Amino acid sequence: MQKSHVLIPASGSGSRMQASLPKQYLPLLGQSVVLRTVHLFLASPCISSVHVVLNPEDDIWATQPDLPRSERLHVHYQGGNTRSDSVLNGLRAMQRLVDEQDWVLVHDAARPMLTPQLLQRLIDAVQQDSVGGILAIPLADTLKRADPEQRVQRTESRDTLWQAQTPQMFPHGLLKRALEHTQQLPDYIPTDEAQAVEALGLKPLLVQGELRNLKITYPQDLWLAEAILRADQTQGEQA
Repeated sequence: MQKSHVLIPASGSGSRMQASLPKQYLPLLGQSVVLRTVHLFLASPCISSVHVVLNPEDDIWATQPDLPRSERLHVHYQGGNTRSDSVLNGLRAMQRLVDEQDWVLVHDAARPMLTPQLLQRLIDAVQQDSVGGILAIPLADTLKRADPEQRVQRTESRDTLWQAQTPQMFPHGLLKRALEHTQQLPDYIPTDEAQAVEALGLKPLLVQGELRNLKITYPQDLWLAEAILRADQTQGEQA
């Protein structure tokens, strides 16, 4: 039976947060963003191992006060110049521990609001698929294409458009081959794992995600995540 492993690229600087720390290390109700993400997967019985890919010069991870002590957690100081480089380095680093047919769920370090239910939804939907799939949500807002003067050029149809989220779940061997393939394409840098798989001519499955599975990119995203977590705590106390 195919096992499921998680790969978390966490070597970015998070410059758009305008903070003194990389966004994955910003505090979120007393715990760093990345550790909230890590703990979520370590708490799941469906996940065989968790692999975090850090910048080679990262000196913050080891100073975290609540680092999990788990044999299922592996840290690789092999982050690259781009997300795809970091993920590929992580896949290579973990390959001695996994089968090439095992599932790898790549998840953003700065997406700490994933729920166990949403994780299970993805696994249940994708584990029988021959390609793999991703969490995503259909676009709800009207889309406008701008001209060079930042005026509306036209309105775009949103009927078949989805906003990609993570985790993105693919067999280890397939994803590694896809990312190695894109490295050979001139001026082609995939912004997520699905795009690399698409470059092989394959079509990943879209699995309905949730708005709460937000990625912390701007300061207001952190405030929203805090509000959601406080609401979760309140509901838990009232239950």
